[in-house]
Parts: sequence; structure tokens; C-alpha cells
Amino acid sequence: MPEKQQQDSFEEQLAAALRDTGGAFRAADRTSLIDAGRTRGRRALTRRRTGVLGGVAGVALIGVGGAMLLPSGGSDDGERSSAAARTTARASSSAAPSPVSGDAILKSLKELLPEGEYGASDARGSGEKPGPYAQVVFDDGEGAAAISLGFGRVEPGSPMVGQLTQCPDQTFVPYDSCDSSRLDDGSTLRLMRGYEYPDRRVDTKLWSADLVTAEGQHVSVSEWNSAAEKGAPITREDPPLSTDALKKLVTADVWRDVVAATPVRPTPSASAGASEKERPPAVSGEDITKTLVGLLPEGLNVVKKGGQETEFSYVVVDDGRGASMVQVNVQHGMDDVAGQLYGSGTTLPDGTRIATRQGIGDDRVPGVVMWTVDTMRPGDDGFRVVISEFNNGSAHGRPTRDAPALTMDQLREIALSEEWDALR
Repeated sequence: MPEKQQQDSFEEQLAAALRDTGGAFRAADRTSLIDAGRTRGRRALTRRRTGVLGGVAGVALIGVGGAMLLPSGGSDDGERSSAAARTTARASSSAAPSPVSGDAILKSLKELLPEGEYGASDARGSGEKPGPYAQVVFDDGEGAAAISLGFGRVEPGSPMVGQLTQCPDQTFVPYDSCDSSRLDDGSTLRLMRGYEYPDRRVDTKLWSADLVTAEGQHVSVSEWNSAAEKGAPITREDPPLSTDALKKLVTADVWRDVVAATPVRPTPSASAGASEKERPPAVSGEDITKTLVGLLPEGLNVVKKGGQETEFSYVVVDDGRGASMVQVNVQHGMDDVAGQLYGSGTTLPDGTRIATRQGIGDDRVPGVVMWTVDTMRPGDDGFRVVISEFNNGSAHGRPTRDAPALTMDQLREIALSEEWDALR
């Protein structure tokens, strides 16, 4: 993987891929991107997340629209996707709805928006791959704004529902406001006012609404205060739709008909991955947090804790000289990329492989540094523990101190601790 690509966050890579596809104003087909990211599978995501050691590595995968693309718990994503497909197939087996064209989706979108003028627009129908979406440039007289609409399916009750509808951790995704609520019909709605760039290098605002119905239908609306998601000048103070208007738009019944008319794409069967070794269940994020806190040296005040449901945890510590974020990834099944990860490292007498790095923590925020100790225990389960720390207290935040709170020797001691073996 090229060095520059390593330094970019996952959301930036997704956006770059989107830009490469063209489009009138490069607005994001966010739901399709989220679905595509999920179906690549847990191992592909965790490799990308923790294999990156330049930029902000190991952090939760912040997907487009603020959704967190997290690794799975006890089963892998292929199984969850298959279950979702089966659920949807049963619900729609009686009569397949007629396809909804891209033109029809655009027409419905414009009917639901306030009065105004329209610029460039694009749409894809329910029968087209990779799935339906719509995007328009809308001007209510206050300035042009991009608005995009996406659709998808998730398994009801699955972790993905929470990832799409819970407010994200502000350590990684800064926003001005976020509200998640359950509607009377059992749907879950998240309304968020945030920014296109987490590091705020450009103050392009991104306001979004995500609705997941009780049946697992996902509708997403995003709007910006510019005529394009990225690379366009800010044209107005705020995006055009208020929170109430976003809610009204995303909950419109017509969008559920669009999702219902979208064919269920076949997913790989369990036998497709039969060649891979059986792996233990993903490590609980709660257990990682508990272990990490227990291994921290004295004199550090833990001011914040957080992480994912599995495989990732972080704490923010302060020794009286400024906040420092410390994060840990704990994974199984990484032995097939050991040569790639530890090619420049060393092997200890017990067979543990170790690599250390000190460098830039975020090339978009001057002065941020990142120190990392990456280890893999001997054995065929590919058990990897990688710990990193920064001289700031949040992703994309400005430095709070000259160097991180822990020394490299302390990081090494934590990463090599036998306490992690209890999580294997």
C-alpha cells in the first residue's frame, strides 16, 4: 500500500474512490458505500484499520455520513449479511415490487424539498447496481447546496443498526449536535449536524439524517452548505434543511417503497471462506479497555474511555502535562499478513514478532506525533496486539503536549504483557 494511502483515514479513502467515479458535483452515495464497506468483511476492515501506521491509525472506522464501520462480534459480516438477505427475501417473497426508476426517485425528492431552483442532478434506480440513490444541487435563494439520498438494508437488531443510528464518539467525529431516537413505528432515527472534514481544515458543514426501520430498511439523507461534498467553495452559512425538515424528508413513506423494490443481492456462502482457519470470537472492547487501564503506569489520570464493541479500545490520559490518547487493537487471524506488518521488525526468543514506529500522527494537523508498538504472539491464531499513543487527546485535535505521555519502553511493556493472553 502506498505511503500516502496509509496516511489517509478510511473515510478519506472512501471519498477519494467516490470522486474517481465522477458525478455532477461529486456528492456521496453514502449508503452504498457503507454497504460496500460492510460486505468486504470483518478481516478486510480490520486489516486496513490496524495495518495503517501513519496518520490516525487503529481508530474506529468512521464511515461516510458519520456511520462507524465496526468489526463484528461473534460472527463475521458474511453471516450477518446472509441473515439480512434471508430476512428481506422472506418479507418480499410473496410479490416483488415493481422497480423504481432513478427519474422517479429524483421526482419524489424534488416534491419533498421546499421551493427553490435545481442545478446538476443524478440518480440511480432500485434495479441498478450497486443500488438506488439520488443527488441534487438545490438553491432556496440562500445559496447552492448539495443534497444526497441513499438506500440500503441491514439485519434488524444487528450491531450495524446501532452503528448507523447511534451518535458517534466525538473523540473521532466532531459535531455540533446529534440526536438518536426511537419513532412510534419502531424505526430508529439519527439526526446529526457535523462537518465534512473531521479536522475542520475546511468548514464545510455536513448535516445528515439516518433512518433504520424495524424491518431493516435504511434511508439516509445528507446535505452540505456548498454545491459539492468536497472541493467546492462554501456558498451559505448552513445547509438548507432544518432538523425538522431533514426528519420529514428521511421518514417519507415513498423511500420505503424504494428499498422494498431493490433486489436482494446474493452474498457469498459460508463455504466460500472454508479455506480460512477457524478463528476465536472477536475480543470484547470492554475487556480490552479493562486490560489496558490495568496496565497503565502510575501517575496517569484516565480522563476518558471509549472504543468499539470488539477489537478496539482507547483511553485519554493526562499526567498533568496535557492529554494524550492511547489506543489498542487486539485481533485474531492476522498471521497471513505478518510478513507485511513485521518485515522491518524483530522476533523475540519466544517467537513474538514486534515492530515499533515513531512518526507523524496526522499529516493534516501540524505537530501531532504517533508512537506505536505492534506485536504478534507465536501460534497459528495470528494473535495481534498493537498499541499507539498520540500527543493530543482526540483524533484530528491539535497537540496538547510535545510528546505522548508514555515512553516507548512503557508502550512496549504494555504490548508484551501476558495479560493480553487471557483474551486469546
